[in-house]
Amino acid sequence: MLEPVTKFRTNKITLDDLKITGQRVLVRVDFNVPLDDEGRVREFTRIKTALPTIHNILDYDGKAILMSHFGRPDGKHVPRFSLKPVAVELQRLLGKDVKFAQDCIGPEIEAMTRSLKPGEVLLLENVRFHPGEAIDDPAYAAELAKMGDVFVNDAFGAAHRKQASVHAIASCFPGSAAAGRLMMRELRTLGRTLNDPIKPFIGIVGGVKISSKIKTVERVLPRVKKMLIGGGMAYTFIKARGGNIGDSTFEPDKLSIAEKILSGPGAEKIILPIDSIAAKDLAYGSERKTFPSGQIPDGWRGLDLGRKARSQYRKEIKKVKTVFWNGPMGYFEREPYASGTRAVARAMVDLAINGGVSVVGGGDSMAALYKFEFAAPMTHISTGGGSLLEFIEGKPLPGFRALSDRVNDISNGKHTGVKKS
Repeated sequence: MLEPVTKFRTNKITLDDLKITGQRVLVRVDFNVPLDDEGRVREFTRIKTALPTIHNILDYDGKAILMSHFGRPDGKHVPRFSLKPVAVELQRLLGKDVKFAQDCIGPEIEAMTRSLKPGEVLLLENVRFHPGEAIDDPAYAAELAKMGDVFVNDAFGAAHRKQASVHAIASCFPGSAAAGRLMMRELRTLGRTLNDPIKPFIGIVGGVKISSKIKTVERVLPRVKKMLIGGGMAYTFIKARGGNIGDSTFEPDKLSIAEKILSGPGAEKIILPIDSIAAKDLAYGSERKTFPSGQIPDGWRGLDLGRKARSQYRKEIKKVKTVFWNGPMGYFEREPYASGTRAVARAMVDLAINGGVSVVGGGDSMAALYKFEFAAPMTHISTGGGSLLEFIEGKPLPGFRALSDRVNDISNGKHTGVKKS
């Protein structure tokens, strides 16, 4: 019998366990979103996925105080990493006024939180503008904690980090540090998909490097009927099998690991691309040719699934009820090499529309879905990158583990009660 992919504690209190009417609800969200060249938000998924928690707080006349990281300002106030553009888009998506604080700690900011009326929203400035965030400083966490009466962690994408606004802050709210709507949806959906899927179940793993996906392959492989591998990491496996990959990306120091996986239990489940679209360089207009994936000539670089591989992967997806996909099939950012990723995404859309389960994880996969406009039908698109991989690898997520325990808190008389009571 397989051990669960990960053993996270399910007795943490959630938003439903908090009395929030009239309270300042300090919510850790993940608003680390991409901006365009003009400094405007160009992809809204992480803002939209936070809306259920925010709406729930407002529906019960709570005061929503939101905090997030953004970029890597390295503990300094860097204007280009301000969350102000996010406040503009959040206001548009919420359909109501969103106040913005010029900092995330300090007496003036605390006064702003205390002046909020029930049903109002305040977004704090980037928590990484202070060095205490990165080092999980309890003193900095205590300053952040002054901004709320109760705490909700809804930042699944940051739950793998031991940082002040994610981890240390939970201890400042004994009995009232809860998981938000998105956090619980991610954990429950991913846990169900990987531990108790509707079968047949296959996995699809891609991306550039095998090094970042080794544990994913090892943990998911025993659970699936087939595992389809694409992207740059496929060429490390192909070379490990003795194929000629030309100038394709591969990791020489990971060949032994690939060989071990290909000769170990479940190796017969692994499907590698039959053929590849290759080019001599990435310049626009460069000549492209299709070669068998193990017969790519020197000077040519495999960049996408070939026609036969695309057909094979689509057929495999059509046979099953559940698919978990993490990582693109090629260099999808350039249209000549987007066909493989698009084919997989299209097949997963068809699966979801026909009642199957299509679960997608990873920033690049998510970006591809939105590029192709295939996101809406998917069963679930995870907002986690590192947190998703660590969840799959069975590692504890510090940001979730630190939250208040329902059983212990009730027995100690610290439980805050159910908000609807």
